[in-house]
Amino acid sequence: MDEKRYLDAIDSDPVRMGWMAGSPPPPDKLIRFADSSFARFPRTRWSYSNMRQLLPTSAVQRAGRPVLDLPRDERRDLDAVTFVPLGGGGEMTWGESLLANYTDGIIILHKGTIVYERYFGVLDAHTPHIAYSVTKSFVATLAATLVHEGLIDEQATVPRYLPELASTGYADATIRHLLDMTTGLHFVEDYTDPNCSIWQFSRAGGFRPRPPGYQGPESFYDFIRTVAEESPHGERFAYKTVNTDTLAWVLRRATGRTLTELMRERFWSTLGVEDDAYFLVDSTGVEFAGGGLNLTLRDMARFGEMMRLGGRFNNQQIVPREVVDDIRRGGSPAHFAKAGYTLLPGWSYRSMWWVSHNEHGAFTARGIHGQAIYVDPAAEMVIARFASHPLAANVNLDPLSLPAYHAMAKVLGRG
Repeated sequence: MDEKRYLDAIDSDPVRMGWMAGSPPPPDKLIRFADSSFARFPRTRWSYSNMRQLLPTSAVQRAGRPVLDLPRDERRDLDAVTFVPLGGGGEMTWGESLLANYTDGIIILHKGTIVYERYFGVLDAHTPHIAYSVTKSFVATLAATLVHEGLIDEQATVPRYLPELASTGYADATIRHLLDMTTGLHFVEDYTDPNCSIWQFSRAGGFRPRPPGYQGPESFYDFIRTVAEESPHGERFAYKTVNTDTLAWVLRRATGRTLTELMRERFWSTLGVEDDAYFLVDSTGVEFAGGGLNLTLRDMARFGEMMRLGGRFNNQQIVPREVVDDIRRGGSPAHFAKAGYTLLPGWSYRSMWWVSHNEHGAFTARGIHGQAIYVDPAAEMVIARFASHPLAANVNLDPLSLPAYHAMAKVLGRG
C-alpha cells in the first residue's frame, strides 16, 4: 500500500473544496481533462461524478420505460455494525469504514429492499458516477448471455469474429480466454506506472490526454491491433482490461449492435432503471468497455439484485439462470492463485466476476478507486458502492471493505 499521506474524506470533500464552483470557477478550482487534473486526487472526488462534462459519451437511455421502485425499510442501526480489518488491528464500525474508503455513495439491499443508502460529496441518487471495472461485469454478463443463446461460440478463437486480429496476440485466444482473463497477452496493468500498457491503452482511447508529438494508436481498436502474445493462453489468470474491450468488439461484430445499444436493449429496457447511463467513448464513438460505464447507484444495485436472483428480475428472466449459476460456481482457483492476490485466498474469476468461494457464496464486480457490486446469496444481500479513493488498486480498500461486507451480511442474515 502506498504510504503517501492524502487529505482524509472530510477534508477532501469536493463541496468543501469548492471544485468547479463559480461563473467561471477561479483558476485554482477548475478541473480540466487536457491537463489531467480531472484524474488527480482530490479533484477526482468531483470528476468521478461528472465525467460527461469532461469526455465524449454515448447515452444508454431508459427511454421512458416504467421504473421498478425498490421498496424501502431503512435501518438506523447498521452504521454501528463492527468488524476487524484484514491483517488485524482494532475494531472498526461500518460508518467509520465509509469515510476511510472515501465512499461517494453506498446502498444495501436486503431481500430486494433498501435498508441503507448514503451519499457524500457531490453525488446524489440521480447523478451517474463512473463504475470503472464494474463495467467489465456488465459487458461479460451480456457476452455470456449471447454465448448461452448460441450467438457466440466461447470456444472459437477471436479471429473467427475479428479476422483482422489473426496476426496479433489474439490469434489462438478463445472467447472464453477473454471472459476469464486467461489470455497470455503482453499487457501490463500497473496503475502506478504512467507508461505501462493500461495507460497507453487509455491514451489511445482518449481517456487520458496525449503528450505533445503523440504518434501512437488513435482509438481502442487501433491499440488492440498492436497487442502481442507473451505466454500461452489459458494457463493463468492475469487481469488485463484490453480483454474486455476486445470482447466488446466481438459483440459488436457478431450482433451488428453497438455496446450502448446492447446494454439498452438487454438491461436498461428490462431492469426498471430510474436513470439513463452513459459510456465514455473514443474518437470513433467506440465505448470504453473495460471501464467507461457511468450510472446511478440504485440502478447499479438493481443489476446486482438481478444477479442475486439468478437473472430473474422485474417479472422477467433477463439473464439466463444457467449463466448466473456458471458465474457463481467460479473459475479455476489454481489459475487465479498464480496472480498473487494475497488478500483473496481461494478466490477465482469467471466471466469477469470475482468469486469468493466463502461460506456465503459471495461474488463481486470490482473497479479501481472503490467501485463495487457485492452479492451475498446466503444473506440475500446486495451492496453497491461508488468511491473516489486516492489510490487505484483494490488492495488499498479490501482490508476494510471485504470484512465490512461480510459482517453486514452476517447481521442481515439473522434478520
